[in-house]
Amino acid sequence: MSTKRTSLQRFRLKRALETLASKEGRGTELVSLYVPPGRQISEVVSMLKQEYGTASNIKSTTTRKNVQDAIVKVTQRLKLFKKVPENGLVIFCGAIPQNGPGSERIETYVIPPPEPIQVYLYRCDSRFHTEHLQEFLKAKETYGIIVMDASAATYAVLQGKRLEIMEKITSGVPGKFRAGGQSARRFERQREAKLVNYFKRIGEHADKIFLPLPDLKGLIMGGPGPIKYDFQKGSYLHYTLKDKIIATIDTAYVDEQGVEEVVERSPEILRRIRYVQEKRIMQGFLYEIGHDTGLATYGENEVRLSLKSGIVKTLLLSEGLDVVRVTVNCTACDYTKQETMKNHLLPDFEQSLNGKPCPKCNIPTLVVADAKGLIDDLAELAEETGTDVEIISVETEEGQMLKNSFGGIAAILRYKPSS
Repeated sequence: MSTKRTSLQRFRLKRALETLASKEGRGTELVSLYVPPGRQISEVVSMLKQEYGTASNIKSTTTRKNVQDAIVKVTQRLKLFKKVPENGLVIFCGAIPQNGPGSERIETYVIPPPEPIQVYLYRCDSRFHTEHLQEFLKAKETYGIIVMDASAATYAVLQGKRLEIMEKITSGVPGKFRAGGQSARRFERQREAKLVNYFKRIGEHADKIFLPLPDLKGLIMGGPGPIKYDFQKGSYLHYTLKDKIIATIDTAYVDEQGVEEVVERSPEILRRIRYVQEKRIMQGFLYEIGHDTGLATYGENEVRLSLKSGIVKTLLLSEGLDVVRVTVNCTACDYTKQETMKNHLLPDFEQSLNGKPCPKCNIPTLVVADAKGLIDDLAELAEETGTDVEIISVETEEGQMLKNSFGGIAAILRYKPSS
């Protein structure tokens, strides 16, 4: 199983956390439980029993009942696991008002963390504590930073929110103004030679610091003036590092302050990287469409058919796809039907089934058996056939094109479908 965080995993986590953030309880009735890997289930169950006993001291009858009910539900969910999964376990549970006071219903959410969680937490509050999972949405990849000018260079490594200054070197290159008595040409030649040696040293130190990093995603260059561009033009960096330069930005400083300037702008830089990736993916799809190669398709029905045939190499889904796949069953016979509709139309559609006769047995017993987001529905099909899934944002021109011109659903195929 690849440890690479896919855009689909990120999308699912983001959506789940948005749902949880929208939930509010009365008083302190919502339970958040984080269990890190390595804990014993029995130990956590024992802690929950103690919390159940403590909750019996709550004065409000309603709050006491809701908290104890939530603890029971969490305990039941916990007992379904023989051991804590390798990334840990996060459970949210509580009485959520549905329609004003007295309409509370216990809701339970189990979120599989995408990476091992470090925190062991039990908390009762009026909201769910999702902040420890929110951290996983932030960029965790490793980036190298070199900030330089003609006098000095500073190296740093940025991983998620952790920044480490690795090394600082000085150049020994004299300023552009020569001492009296030296010829201008001779001075300039000496300065150029020292600058070349300095560039070589910058490259050697960069190779030593960054090449051993197994998951280096990119290199960001910074510094005042044009020296950083002169350095990049030469062959001073190892070719693998040179290929990883993702941004070059102007900073006022070349020490820790210069690195901080780069870090301050890194969210914008790193977001742009994902946009570049998305643009590249979409341009690959548009190339196949534009050249009529037969290696691309779009639209729900065509893509679904290609997924079932196992010929899809990459499935492209728009993040703005707010559509559900609804399964309607008849409880009196074996009639079943599937429909795709906008999310907001689902309540009216359910209402319209009341009293409507089944097309097969003519008895008015039609019900919505399942309603699944179309992204999840198609992504599950893709996962069954080892297809890559890319969730494309709507924040680029190409992303907007996927949503508006291709209905938010497209695919790049492994080979042409047989006619």
